[in-house]
Parts: sequence; C-alpha cells; structure tokens
Amino acid sequence: MPGVTLPPKENNLFKRILKCYEQKQYKNGLKFCKMILSNPKFAEHGETLAMKGLTLNCLGKKEEAYEFVRKGLRNDVKSHVCWHVYGLLQRSDKKYDEAIKCYRNALKLDKDNLQILRDLSLLQIQMRDLEGYRETRYQLLQLRPMQRASWIGYAIAYHLLKDYEMALKLLEEFRKTQQVPPNKIDYEYSELILYQNQVMREANLFQESLDHIEAYEKQICDKLQVEEIKGEVLFNLGRLKEAAEVYRELNDRNPENWKYYEYLEKARMPATVEERLEMYDEISRRHPRAVSPRRLPLHFITGSKFRDRMDKFLRVNFSKGCPPLFTTLKSLYSSAEKVSVIQELVIGYENSLKACGLFNADDNDEREPPTTLLWVRYFLAQHFDKLGHWSVALDYINSAIASTPTLIELFYMKAKINKHIGNLKEAAKWMDEAQSLDTADRFINSKCAKYMLRANMIHEAEEMCSKFTREGTPAMENLNEMQCMWFQTECAGAFQRTGKYGEALKKCHEIERHFFEITDDQFDFHTYCMRKMTLRAYVDLLHLEDVLRQHVFYFKAAQVAIGIYLKLHENPLMNESKEQEVNSENLSAKELKKVLSKQRRAQKKAKLEEERKHAERERQQKNQKKKRDEEEEETNGPKEELVPEKLERVEHPLEEAIKFLTPLKSLAANNIHTHLLAFEIYFRKGKFLLMLQSVKRAFSIDSNNPWLHECLIRFSKSVSDHSNLPEMVNKVLLHEMKSIFTNKDLESFNDEFLKKNSTSIQHLLSGAKMMYYLDKSRQEKAIAIATKLEDSLTDRNVQSLTKVLEALLDGSFGSCNTQYEEYRAACHKLFPFTPAFMLSSNEEDCSTRQMNNATINHDVLCNEI
Repeated sequence: MPGVTLPPKENNLFKRILKCYEQKQYKNGLKFCKMILSNPKFAEHGETLAMKGLTLNCLGKKEEAYEFVRKGLRNDVKSHVCWHVYGLLQRSDKKYDEAIKCYRNALKLDKDNLQILRDLSLLQIQMRDLEGYRETRYQLLQLRPMQRASWIGYAIAYHLLKDYEMALKLLEEFRKTQQVPPNKIDYEYSELILYQNQVMREANLFQESLDHIEAYEKQICDKLQVEEIKGEVLFNLGRLKEAAEVYRELNDRNPENWKYYEYLEKARMPATVEERLEMYDEISRRHPRAVSPRRLPLHFITGSKFRDRMDKFLRVNFSKGCPPLFTTLKSLYSSAEKVSVIQELVIGYENSLKACGLFNADDNDEREPPTTLLWVRYFLAQHFDKLGHWSVALDYINSAIASTPTLIELFYMKAKINKHIGNLKEAAKWMDEAQSLDTADRFINSKCAKYMLRANMIHEAEEMCSKFTREGTPAMENLNEMQCMWFQTECAGAFQRTGKYGEALKKCHEIERHFFEITDDQFDFHTYCMRKMTLRAYVDLLHLEDVLRQHVFYFKAAQVAIGIYLKLHENPLMNESKEQEVNSENLSAKELKKVLSKQRRAQKKAKLEEERKHAERERQQKNQKKKRDEEEEETNGPKEELVPEKLERVEHPLEEAIKFLTPLKSLAANNIHTHLLAFEIYFRKGKFLLMLQSVKRAFSIDSNNPWLHECLIRFSKSVSDHSNLPEMVNKVLLHEMKSIFTNKDLESFNDEFLKKNSTSIQHLLSGAKMMYYLDKSRQEKAIAIATKLEDSLTDRNVQSLTKVLEALLDGSFGSCNTQYEEYRAACHKLFPFTPAFMLSSNEEDCSTRQMNNATINHDVLCNEI
C-alpha cells in the first residue's frame, strides 16, 4: 500500500507503537500493530509492518523481523520510515555498512529528518567514515544551531580529520555562546576549555595554548592539569627557567612522580653529575620522607658515591621492612658494577646481622629487630634469582621461611624461583601454599591460578578462581562474562599444550568476541560524551579503539589460534564415524563386535554423565537465565554457541587462521611475529607473492631473527622447487630475493648465518635445522651445532635448551634418540633442578629434595661470583 495515509484513529495507534518501541514495551507495541493490521484496509500498511518487524527483532525473533520489515519496505518503498527501520534492523545485526546505505536512502526521501541524521552520524563515527561524519554533522548544525551537540560534534569531526584551525574556530564560536560568569566554576565549561587547549597543543600552537590556559585558569576545575599544561607548553617554547619553576612546584605537590623529575632535569640542564646530584639533594631536603629523590640518583652516580648512597638507601628500607625494595632497584641490574656493589653490601648485612644484630659490627646504633634479617634474606633470594643462581636463591628463601613460616611474600618468591628454574608444578605448589595463608586476597588467588595454568593444572586453576566468582555459576563461565582475559589466554595456552585444541580455540574465540564487544560498546559513548562534555576522554577513547587489537591479550590469543589452525591443517582431526571405519579395517567380525559394544557402552556412559552435568548446570543457571534472556532480547538474541568439537574440525583451518591474522597485520605491523605467522599461513596456501610480502616486512624489522632465517630458506627453496609459476610472478620473486640473499646459494647463506651468530643457541638451532633441511646427509654436523653448550653462549638458559630438546624430538633433525639422551644429560648437569632435563620421576623427586634443602657457604659464594 504505497503512500497510504492512516486515518486519525490508526495514526494515533501508530504513534503509540513508536512510543512503545522507545520505552521498550515491545509486547504492547505488537498489540497496537495487530490492531492496525487486522483492519483489511491497512493489512498491507508498509510502515506498520516495518515497525512490527523491528519490535519482533527486539524480542529475539530475527527471521520474522526481517520478513516483516522487507515486506513493509516492498509495500512502501518510498517511505523514509521503512528505510530507517530497515537501517535500525541492520544496525542491530552489526551490519553497519548496510545500515548506512539504508539511512542514506531514507534521507533521500526526508533529507532534514533529525533522527535519521543522528543515527547516520553515529554509524559514520563508529565506522570512522570521518568525511561522511563531518558532512552529516554539518547538516545537523544547520538544522539545530542552538543545540550544544551540533557544534561539538562538528568541531570533533574537524579535530579527528586533523583540521585543527577549523576545529578551534568552531570551539571558540561555541564557547562565546556559553553564559558562564568569570567567577563561577562549571565542570562542563572547564572540560570545554581543556579540550580546546588540547587541540591547540596537538596543532603545535604552544604560545596560543599558554595564553589560553592563563586566560581561563580560574574557570578550570582540574588545577593539576593546568600546571602540567603550563610546564609542557613552557618547555616546548624553550622558556626553560619558567618551565623549571612550574615543575618544581609540581614536584613539591607530588615528590614521587618520576615524570616531574625527568622534565625538571631537562629544564634545568645540569652540566655535571655533581649539579644533577645537588638538584635531587635539594628536593630530598625539602621532602625528607620522599623515596624518589634518593632512588633516582642511583641511576647516574658511580664509584664510591654510588656505594655510600646505596648503603644508606638499603639500610633504611631493610629497617622499615619494604617488600618491593628489589623491584625498586631492578632497573640498576643492567650495570654489572652496580650489581656487584649491591651484592657485596647485602651479603655483608646478612653476615653482620646474624653475628651481632647490626648492619655493621662497628656501628654504635641500636640493634636491628629480627625482621631486618628476614628482609635481607628475602632480597638476596630475589637478587640471586635475577642472576640465575637458583640454588643460592632457594637457600636464602628457605632460610627466610624457616625463620618466619607465615609470611606470604616468602612462599610467593619460592614459587617464582621454581618458575624460573622451569619446575612449573613445584612453582604452583608453593604459590598454592602462599594463597592458603590469606584466602581473601584476590591478587594472590589470581597469581596461584595463573601458575596452575602454566603447569597445565586447568581444573585446579578453575577451582582456585571459583573462590572469587559468582556463587552458583561455573567459574569458567563467570570469568568469560567478566571478560577476564588474562585467565582465558593462559587457559588457551594450557589447552594447546595438553592437545585439547577445541577447548583452546573456544578460549581464543571468546577473547576475540570480547574485543568485538569492546569495539561495539563505544557506540553508546558517541552521544553520551557530547552530552556530558567529557570531550578529552571521548577523543582518547576513539584513538584507543582504533588500535585496540594491538593489545597483548589479543596478540596471545591470535598466536595460539593460528598455531592450532596450522597444526590442524597439517594433521586434521577425523570425525568419530571415520575413526571407527579406520579402526575396524584390521579386525575380525568377533573382535569388531566386541569393540563396537565397548564403544556403545562408553558412549552411553559419557552421555549419562553429560546429561547429569547439563542438569546440574541448568540448576545453577536457573536464577540468571531470565536476566540473560532479557538482555539477549535487547541485543538481538543469543550468540552462537562455541562447541570445541566443531571448532577443532573446521573444513578450512587456514581461512580461520587468517581471520585472527588480519587485525594483527594492520595494528601490530611493527611486531615481527605478525609477519612470520602470516608467512606460515601463506606458505601452506602456496601464495608466493604474499609469502614474499611477509618475509620482506619481517626482514625490515629484524633481519637477523632466527625464525625469519628459517622462513627465508624454506621460501627460497619452495620458489626454486616450483618451476611452473607464472613468468611475471617468478621474475618478481627472483628480483626481490636478490636483495636478501645477495646472489649466495642457500647453503652459503646458512653457513654465513651460523658463523655470524656463533654465540646464540637460538640462532644456532635455526641454522642447524636449515642445514638438515637443505641436505639430509649433514645430520650429524647439524645436531652437533644445535647441541653446543659452551660457556661462551649468551643465551644458555632453560628456555633455549628446552627448544633444542623439542627440536631433537619433533623430527627437525630426523631420528636422533641417542643424541637426545646425551643432550638431556648434559643439560641436566647445567640445570639439575629443571624437570624437562630429568630422566625419571625418581630423579625428579630426588632433585626436588636437594633443591629445597640446598645449603651454601656464603664466603665461597662471594669469591665465586
């Protein structure tokens, strides 16, 4: 019924439908729709059908919703309401591009419709169509010049397009319309001024920014921000003396802020170390209780001055009992000289405190309390752990635990040392011990769960987290609802290591959904922030959302997912029916009957167990189901369930891997692993130009990366093996590879790589792998290179040696059981407490006992180190 105008009675009903939709009274809205559509004259009324569809969509009936909306649109294709409703339906389905097209069609029919323009502008900023957003905001400004949001939205559009001059003109024009008395402090007006000033600084208009902030200083609520802006602007203007004065005042306000010290130094520009030191001493005299002015000089002073000041700093902190002392000093460990001084001082304290209760036997001070010796031993455990002397570190932490067996930090440190040794189960055990001392501490609970996951103790980790999750809900489910991504990334890694690929992929997809939801959640802030005038926070939010998938949680999840999909591509999992067919090939009829009967019993038992679990889960979730259903009604129905069995049996695993890779290629392009993962995918797909693109990008980041070296040789060999490539593609590949290989053959290229990196285990391993890959007859030489354990090697640690062991097992060097055992035994001598290098469980138990009861002569230790 194109263009039919409803009579007054039906028109009032239609208005009530609109009101019910706005107030989320969907069932009432459907009643009014029925009242109009039951009249034969208006049974095909397009706008009512469209509104009925939109209302059904809000109740989760998506298919019916689309059916009614499309029918309404067909019946009245020239109705802006039908097009608008169709756009709203597409928007609720996250099809933003389609929704924008619908809104544009609606505007062709009603170009000045405010609601459609607002909805269009929201989608444009969500999709970062900044040019389109600017045009739409301009139309809104013309239609509603008296509304604050019209001016602010238009100014933000120019700001995001980096047209700072126009943005500042608009903001100033709008500011002039604000009737705020000079003596009154108004938060929203204050935020407007600060946003204006931010735009000026981004445009490098530092003098204008300074004048602006000084003119409106009294009307700004955030006084600290005012001073920080002044300091930054004065510094950028080269007015260093004034900038120094501002940062001095800021420093007095917060003497622990390291950023203020950095800018103060740059502004004062002390010529010598003595002048620099005097600056910190002056601040320390003004703020005798501040730690930073005593800590920061330790970075740049050396020799006797460093020793004297470090001595005072350590004594004060040990006497007070300061657990984070080592963390405060950890950045000094890049200097071997300073490490040596710290070690000498603290070991001296320990010996003296044991003997006479003083830091130094010659001191005339009062005796230190017993806790001082405890914190000294705690520090020494951390110190030797950092240096990789784990048996010594365990000796000190065991001594500390023997004296005070109720201090959480000691068990926490013992767990950490075991983690660094590579004994993850022992680490989880001691972290559990730490957690048992304070079961109400959420931090130590989370740490314990993390350590358990690292040790592949997934069920125990879930039980640990359940102490702080919602009662009556499985911990895994509640942690997913809370978007607890540290737990999910660790879970994904644990499932991957234990071969439960479906469960691991489920966690990865859950994390991916979280990032999608975070991106989608910004939709509500586009109007909220303009209404509340939180403009600086809003612009920061937009910039954050643009690079959201750079986050380490997404990167970890993507790495795990891509790794699994690559593995599934090479070794796809078969369906159960196929597995049974394969297993029954070599069985007699009697044996087959017996096997099938056993399988049926097992399946029946598994089904009963699953039904029991399902019933329990239903009971636990009963109270939350109504609430969740209501939320799902508003957000267009429940999401598709992630089933592990389906996820690990996908038809095209490489296509699924590319879905995780795509965001990394645009947002984590500076991470070499992004391009190496891309190469691994394209290598298996046989996409030579994309392989070339990946290795070139990786080469530009780190040309000496060991994984890249393997990729380059595999790529080059693959090109030479494929003689049927198109001529143009082959020409491009050969031309580009010349710049990397510089006319060397692959064996020479590999030999040069090995020679260049003769002190790195990881590089030697990659080079040795490629030696065997290129020439199987050189197996012995390749293994000899990979299994080097000389003292000169710079990365002779647990992680590197474990990688070599894995390579000896996984077939990278063919069959080499004898060499594996010899290498494992050699590694065990170097790292006797690491389970990966132990022969058997008995030996492991023995070594664990040795490790926990280790003792050391301190004087001998000092001479050795």
